[in-house]
Amino acid sequence: MPWQKWFLIHALELHPTEVGEDDGALFRFRKVVLLVGRQNGKSTVMQALTLWRMFVDRCNLVIGTAQDLEVAESLWAEVVEMAEEVDELKDEIARVDKGSGKKALRLKSGETYKVKAVSRRGGRGLSGELVLLDELREHQSWDAWGAVTKTTNARERAQIYGISNAGDAASVVLRHLRKTAHARLGDPDGLNADEAPDELLPDDADPDEFDLGDDDSLGIFEWSAAAGCNIGDRDGWAQANPALGHRIREATIASDAANDPEWIFRTEVLCQWSDGTLEGPFPPGTWEAGVDPASQIADEKVRACIDMSHDRARVHIAFSGRRADGVPHVEIVASRAGSDWVRPWLSARRDLIVAVAGQGKGAPASGLLAELAKDAVDGETGQVDPAFPVELWQGSDLTNGTGAFYDAVRGNTFRHLPQPILDVAAAVAVTKPSGDGWLWDRRHSPADIAPLIAATGALWLLNRPTEAPKRSKYEDADLVVV
Repeated sequence: MPWQKWFLIHALELHPTEVGEDDGALFRFRKVVLLVGRQNGKSTVMQALTLWRMFVDRCNLVIGTAQDLEVAESLWAEVVEMAEEVDELKDEIARVDKGSGKKALRLKSGETYKVKAVSRRGGRGLSGELVLLDELREHQSWDAWGAVTKTTNARERAQIYGISNAGDAASVVLRHLRKTAHARLGDPDGLNADEAPDELLPDDADPDEFDLGDDDSLGIFEWSAAAGCNIGDRDGWAQANPALGHRIREATIASDAANDPEWIFRTEVLCQWSDGTLEGPFPPGTWEAGVDPASQIADEKVRACIDMSHDRARVHIAFSGRRADGVPHVEIVASRAGSDWVRPWLSARRDLIVAVAGQGKGAPASGLLAELAKDAVDGETGQVDPAFPVELWQGSDLTNGTGAFYDAVRGNTFRHLPQPILDVAAAVAVTKPSGDGWLWDRRHSPADIAPLIAATGALWLLNRPTEAPKRSKYEDADLVVV
């Protein structure tokens, strides 16, 4: 299709200072971000690029990744099929390794295409010249990026491609790259007004590890509808779907616009990022009314709540406490991939935390809470890390706490910081009935709403009524002998 041809021509531009050399000219862009609506042919572009780099450009190693290894292997299988269907290409194939987790296409001249899982270990030990990161929106930490992209550092003609449609607040890698590119373009859409790109890097980030090179090394190619457009805007449909009229029918998009929830249509079809303004569970304007950038906890002690994403990929911790004026304050204080980091993180702040809350009875974080409620012994030093005071948030407390949080938002009775990871969760959270009440629905919400659940639990723990210690009649009558 025309858009695919245009993209490849410009993504493969050569660096001006290198044009004219006999061979080995460097590419203008070392890192390329491709954003476009779903089903417009992103995969086909990557397949054609892979074949050209291997068979024509003689790229030494292609590394393909996706959030789901099965997706990466499917893309690899289609590349193999395309190569085997063309006699000139088939003749150059040395072998095809189809073993589980070890898939590779190898040419007689040595060029290889391997598939790796998205993880902190993916690609380590390799030296790639073309790295493909499919569904970059799903990278919720920098672990995989740090592992696989650094395989290219010793290759002068290497390129890294991040391919996706629009992401959400948890898409830290894609958001950082997009914001960085837009900042260098003069911030045309106002993306950096509230959050600079560097704020999306890990707290302990080494700037060199995430360095994007000079101003001309990052290329962004984005097909998306203009911000704020109506979902029925046909021009917006065309802006985000360059395959419209080629492989996508206008009637299909019209059907999606009429039947999809707004957040699905804007993200998947219009390739727009949620900015927290989509219709969510709270009355319009009430969540924004509770935002106070200067708000902070004045208490010497805080309450914590832990929640884990539905796919168990990420854990979020919320703190709650009272400000100097007595108004409750809630914020997300930690959000990282995996769960091994949680206990050490909490232990370092043990003197500050009164109690740790979280959902029990089969909730994703229930096992983590059970471990926190036990003493932990360091296998090397033998040092004991005492159990935490854990409050299980379950039964009627769940529905009561969730309803109370909703009422607090509607009544503007607590404050929170402007945190995109929490704001987006609050903007798109889906609810589900539970007895006579309702709960936040992790599974069916469009983004990870565990930050919202953690904030809800933290406020519940802060406002939880505490019973006065009971005294016996013997104590009242001074009849207890010690």
